[in-house]
Amino acid sequence: MTAHPAITPGANLSISSSTECDGAEWDAFVRGHEAGTFFNLSGWGKTAKTAYGYDTYYIAGRRHGALVGVLPVTHAKTPLLGASMISTAFSVGGGPLATDVETLQALLDEAMRIGEEKKVRYIECRSDFEADGWLGKSGAHAAFETPLLQKEEDALAAIPRKRRAEIRKAMDAANQGELKIRHDGEPDLFYRLYAKSLHRLGTPVFPKQFLHSLCDVFAANMEISIVEHRDEPVAALLSFYFKDRVLPYYIGATAKAREARAFDYIYWAVMRRAVEKGCAHFDFGRSKIGSGAYAYKKLWGIEPRPLSYRVKLIGADAMPDVNAKNPKFALFAKLWPHLPLPAANRIGPLLAPNFP
Repeated sequence: MTAHPAITPGANLSISSSTECDGAEWDAFVRGHEAGTFFNLSGWGKTAKTAYGYDTYYIAGRRHGALVGVLPVTHAKTPLLGASMISTAFSVGGGPLATDVETLQALLDEAMRIGEEKKVRYIECRSDFEADGWLGKSGAHAAFETPLLQKEEDALAAIPRKRRAEIRKAMDAANQGELKIRHDGEPDLFYRLYAKSLHRLGTPVFPKQFLHSLCDVFAANMEISIVEHRDEPVAALLSFYFKDRVLPYYIGATAKAREARAFDYIYWAVMRRAVEKGCAHFDFGRSKIGSGAYAYKKLWGIEPRPLSYRVKLIGADAMPDVNAKNPKFALFAKLWPHLPLPAANRIGPLLAPNFP
């Protein structure tokens, strides 16, 4: 364990950082904070350590012994892109949570101190806030979220006509026994379908160990749904549950899934299941602006919300540009689907640590 002694930036406020934390206390603070997200939870750091060997520094602010702020930052030592610190690595959210401006600044100051000590290129927080010296990073992604309506007929009516018709066709197929869904999916089956999807998209798949670590750490907050078409698994969706929302986070599918309307069916089924579980929001997640996933989510009548992150340059001279639209990665993404799937599944997990 790496720990730094508490420092006192202001009256009654102390800041500490360590590569370990009291997960129950940390997560209780996250759940109680109005801006707390699933990606601020301590378990993401544990998963990054298990799957990739990366340390996460849990920066905590306290007043009179009680938590008043948290910031998890993962030290990603990537062979291809150099060292960085990400909050939260291998996720779409994170960043600092604080009860006041003084605590927020103190958390960021401690992250900068660690970043300078570790000689990272930059620190990226996947949330938006105002702080001197932190640059805004926007225009790449948008988030999609919609309220969940209690009555099925109201929920269907809220979806645009063309997509609603497709959902009804999927429901008819299910009533005829051609489509089936279960919510006790096996991690290895999910991984197989997910790896196929990423291969077609030109993206390296993460190591299977990462998935198993997620399943271990978040066992009480996740579910794998499997859709079968004529008894053949064609789609798998890994969803997280947090506060009053469901997050359908990772999806994998075979080439037959679209024609079988498995995507519409699995998302619709998870929406209705989430209502039964007491959820009020369907968090459709982040998509690259202009991507196929971005266009598909808009078909559900959900308005995109542009995302802005914050970056502090430490050793770097310019804003990092780690996304598929970067010309540096365009050729790679174009060639990747032409690799035999077994080869891609061996090489992909070796490359995945470079993209935290």
